[in-house]
Amino acid sequence: MTVSEEKAALRRWAASLPKTEAASLPERFLSLSQVKAARTVLLFDGVGTEPDTRPLLRALLAAGKRAVYPMCLPGNRLELRLVSAEADLLPGRYGIPAPGPDCPVIPAEEVDAALIPHVLCDREGYRLGHGGGYYDRFLAGFRGFSVCFCPPERLVDRLPRDRFDRPVSLVLTG
Repeated sequence: MTVSEEKAALRRWAASLPKTEAASLPERFLSLSQVKAARTVLLFDGVGTEPDTRPLLRALLAAGKRAVYPMCLPGNRLELRLVSAEADLLPGRYGIPAPGPDCPVIPAEEVDAALIPHVLCDREGYRLGHGGGYYDRFLAGFRGFSVCFCPPERLVDRLPRDRFDRPVSLVLTG
């Protein structure tokens, strides 16, 4: 079986898992020293089985931090845009809420910490996404702190990898 086939099989299996409950996510994420020190934080808007990250957005804004969200672009690239309120998130590509066109573009170099979505994670920080490679492309050039929030049922010993896969700095289990 090829790496692509293994990943596809794992995505099918993961689709049967329950939605990620993340009641402790805002508190645990915000308590990380790297996030406390961050000025600009990349978030994602959880869809499907991903956790609800809106409470985290509200907490970051209340703490005076800048929150940026990705917008999916052609070529499987992400463009990061500043979000000042939940109302800035509009229906986007693939049904994923994304920043509206009036939200300012923020260079990736200005992002200090990033919460990265996943379908599954492994103990070495590698993640299995939905298959577009958007976040692996982002992580390839990202020099800040990156983290996945991964409940125990979505944590595996080792995921299949190819040369494009990039690990996150920390897998936060809970």
